[in-house]
Amino acid sequence: MLHGYPRNCSRSIKALERRLVALEGRSVYLRFLPALTADHRRLYSNRPHGQPVYAGAFIRKRQIVLDQELERQPKELARILVHEMFHFAWVRLGNPARRSYDALVREELRQHARGELGWSAESRKRLLVDANSSRNTGGSRHSGGSRHSGRPRHSGRSPQWRDYLCESFCDTAAWIYSGVRRHPEYTLAARHRNRRAEWFRAAFRSGTILI
Repeated sequence: MLHGYPRNCSRSIKALERRLVALEGRSVYLRFLPALTADHRRLYSNRPHGQPVYAGAFIRKRQIVLDQELERQPKELARILVHEMFHFAWVRLGNPARRSYDALVREELRQHARGELGWSAESRKRLLVDANSSRNTGGSRHSGGSRHSGRPRHSGRSPQWRDYLCESFCDTAAWIYSGVRRHPEYTLAARHRNRRAEWFRAAFRSGTILI
């Protein structure tokens, strides 16, 4: 399933593949490069552009690019690599399952759930919350703000919402399948984590995850 990784990562990646026997699809090729950064357009290596990142997935090329630093961090490599592989799963998930996951996350937000299962999702969640808070306070004549403050209001067609939803799905998959049970970025409350785990079990009850 995974090809192109350096020999010093072989042990950890083969262990990860054993945990991901449910994945089914064409091969995905890995490439490790130094000092990865990215902006909204491109991924860079050893270039003075963008912000530092650990990885990027190229769906059509069937390729995942990872920062060389991860070669020396097997647990973080597992977490990041599972996240990137589930970008392929998100594309093949199908609209009914995506709408179901959307409904699950919307219900979390209705309950004012804080945190996420990875910084990739949490940073986007914070942007949605901040944008909503700005709309609620900016130009408003009502003291005390809106009763919706602190909870993102969004359109299902919003690119920002779709981006957050995808990252949330991938971070949740990394929490479930990477084997990394504790991490500082796991900040979502246990009850919401458990509901997401139940959703994954139901969504992939056939035992196959297409990527």
